[in-house]
Amino acid sequence: MSEPLTTPGEGFHPHLHDAAGQSTSPLRSRLHHIRADALDGDTAQSGGMRRFAAVSGRTVGSEKLWMGQTHVAPSTASSDHHHGESETAIYVVSGHPEFVFLDDTGAQPEEVRLRTSPGDYIFVPPFVPHREENPDPADEAVVVIARSTQEAIVVNLPGLYVLGAEEH
Repeated sequence: MSEPLTTPGEGFHPHLHDAAGQSTSPLRSRLHHIRADALDGDTAQSGGMRRFAAVSGRTVGSEKLWMGQTHVAPSTASSDHHHGESETAIYVVSGHPEFVFLDDTGAQPEEVRLRTSPGDYIFVPPFVPHREENPDPADEAVVVIARSTQEAIVVNLPGLYVLGAEEH
């Protein structure tokens, strides 16, 4: 192959650190590989589950994104909580976790339970109170989480409520 694999201004940019006038922090000027055995368990937590950060401001210098895993033990429910201003996307890796929230589209608020399987996705809008449950008595549920904020915001609550019915 006679052509270089990268050309300045195209594709992967190993030469960016040489760009004149560019002030990029070292964490934001390269790709990061976060190994499965290197996830950071020092994150915001809710009872009944364990969150592990992979991509965060602290781990890789991200400014607008948080990504990691959550493990929900068998026969366990998380605390009721919301994720503040963060939009949250969830991908179910294993198990059949259930996501519970209150829906107020009817005459009375009603508890809704979203039952999932591996390969399913869930979207949680900002400030929406919810909880995760793992009804399986033997196996933990594992999900991958992506958030639109740099860190995993978790606001634990005394109970579920309809968004807008209480101050967030």
